[in-house]
Amino acid sequence: MKKAVCLVTALLLLALCAGCGGDQPEPADEEIRATVTEASGGVDIDLTTLNSTMVYSEVYGMMSEPETYIGKTVKAKGPFAVYHDEANDNYFFAVRISDATACCAQGLEFVWAGDHTYPDDYPEPDTEIVITGTFNTYLDGGTQYSHLENATMTTA
Repeated sequence: MKKAVCLVTALLLLALCAGCGGDQPEPADEEIRATVTEASGGVDIDLTTLNSTMVYSEVYGMMSEPETYIGKTVKAKGPFAVYHDEANDNYFFAVRISDATACCAQGLEFVWAGDHTYPDDYPEPDTEIVITGTFNTYLDGGTQYSHLENATMTTA
């Protein structure tokens, strides 16, 4: 008797799950991207709406497969970070993205659009910022790097 009850219950659950599907066609990737872009104000990848695990995973994807992100508009939030290359007297700016446990972090470099001078126009390191820019790569000394170009920056 118990086997029969279990079998009937399993069949009912299967029928319920099968009944949830419709004859609606799946939207094309382009339709999904267009909807996301319209809903997020022209931003292709809005990292500010994802939980910390998803943000870190997405940024990891950007660093490991940058060619799939080139030209996409990305929005991110996190602490402001600056690196000074003393040998070439260059400054590099980034928003720091941490994983869920905050044990690992990845910097997402950005180039702020306009004419700005460091440190006068920039926030203090570790200030929460929001940046939006176009993802691209560049070569420096034979090494490929990723950054957000023409970025806007606001303090959070």
